Amino acid sequence: MDQQWLSVNAEYRTWSHCIKGLIIVLVYNMQRIWYITIAVALVNICLPIGKTMAQDKQKQKISLKDSLDHAVDLSDYLIYANGFIMLPIPITEPALGGIGGALVPIFLKKRAAVIDTVNGKVRITRVNPDITGGIAMYTANNSWMTGAFRSGTLTKPRITYRAFMAYANINMTFYRSFDNIGQRTFDFNFKTIPVYLQALKQFSNARWSAGLQYLFLDTKVGIARDSLPSFVTDKEKASIVSQLGAVLQYDGRDNIFTPDKGVRVQADFFLSNSAFGSDYNYWRINYSFIGYTPITPKFIGGFRFEGQQVLGSPPFYLLPYIRLRGVPSVEFQGNATLVSEAETRWDLYKRWSLVFYGGLGEAFDDWNNISQHPLVYSYGTGFRYLIARKFKLRMGVDVARGPNDWAYYIVFGSNWLR
Repeated sequence: MDQQWLSVNAEYRTWSHCIKGLIIVLVYNMQRIWYITIAVALVNICLPIGKTMAQDKQKQKISLKDSLDHAVDLSDYLIYANGFIMLPIPITEPALGGIGGALVPIFLKKRAAVIDTVNGKVRITRVNPDITGGIAMYTANNSWMTGAFRSGTLTKPRITYRAFMAYANINMTFYRSFDNIGQRTFDFNFKTIPVYLQALKQFSNARWSAGLQYLFLDTKVGIARDSLPSFVTDKEKASIVSQLGAVLQYDGRDNIFTPDKGVRVQADFFLSNSAFGSDYNYWRINYSFIGYTPITPKFIGGFRFEGQQVLGSPPFYLLPYIRLRGVPSVEFQGNATLVSEAETRWDLYKRWSLVFYGGLGEAFDDWNNISQHPLVYSYGTGFRYLIARKFKLRMGVDVARGPNDWAYYIVFGSNWLR
């Protein structure tokens, strides 16, 4: 459901499981979906099924231990695996019942780096692997989804593309506050067919990229009540969202999974309009900054800032919401959101690390009354293990405290995978 699923200097990325559920994930965290899935692929303890890739036409000997420190490491399996991989993915999102799982079969095709000459200088550009797969998800609150995805690269024009299509039947709880009775919850059922397409053109230095994206949602909304609540219109019971947008991205991180240094900055927007066949006319703007810097050789500091804004009248389930560990999805919504979060990783012993983090967020409808809305906070800690050294990929568990309760998350790479 991270991260998220791109960084133009990353070699491995794909779609992930829908940990945020239904439309909210498919729209707000589409990049994160790609990042988390490939991260899960890298840490899967089930060995790939199929033949190993040949190296100089000789069978490659694969070990579960690293050649340097002899610790458990999956790098060789990932580099030399060839064939069908079945990924079991745990889903711990509270908005989807707190427990569930997904099966993601993935086919990977490794692509060779491109070597060319620019202004008399040799340039080597990594090429993402072609990734084709499917997803089948089920959670404790009877939410389920099936779908398929593909990610690939057109090498000569330096264009990366992604495509995703699914059918989802998701149960989610939404929160609304009223002057007389306070906060109330509303349980909805969403049946939706999402389609997402994206194409990004890499610039000459491979850190900048820009392109187009398109999202289509055919959605039917149901509620276990005799009548719809006041914030839901009749049109939202069955409607189509069709929106076209653009993406501009800079990624200078040293890797996309668990960076030690570098920054990633992205701005993108969507326009939903009847000219594209949509039942809604509105704009959506997203912007984000994620940065990492080494404080000492064993302490890595990170900072994340993200903002979202809608202009017009989107359906209620596509309003921006606060995304922080420990804060349930869609509990705090508004026409705009601002989120900041800091994190420190302490490489404590060999491959083991501890992380500490805390964040603030605010959801509001109008910039003029931003100070009238309370800040939402969360904080927590967790651990990481370097499971694939050659990819700088760590995995672990985070425990977070939000305004109301504790929550835990299984983390692949980083919670900020984008």
